[in-house]
Amino acid sequence: MAKYLAQIIVMGAQVVGRAFARALRQEFAASRAAADARGRAGHQSAATSNLSGLSLQEAQQILNVSKLSPEEIQKNYEHLFKVNDKSVGGSFYLQSKVVRAKERLEEELRIQAQEDRERQQPPKT
Repeated sequence: MAKYLAQIIVMGAQVVGRAFARALRQEFAASRAAADARGRAGHQSAATSNLSGLSLQEAQQILNVSKLSPEEIQKNYEHLFKVNDKSVGGSFYLQSKVVRAKERLEEELRIQAQEDRERQQPPKT
């Protein structure tokens, strides 16, 4: 009886160990893919993400915008800022997230405008 119990415990530990190792490999692969995607997004954009604490995708999700349109960003920002105002029972934390998301998206718009200007200027010889 003790022999069977020991075998069940060993088999259970093996199953859990394999599942943990597989999950760890998947997490490493996802982390590597995210780092590669950040690398393709450009150094300025990645630096901005690190400074603001929000990724571009996260900021877009918070303000519910799919493309970087200044009008849409401003409209959604004003609505969400007003809805989350503490005086109307909103959350200061959520309101601050909305402000940070707007700042992050505005910075991304500035970076894109700067890159567009650099592309349009003829190379200096």
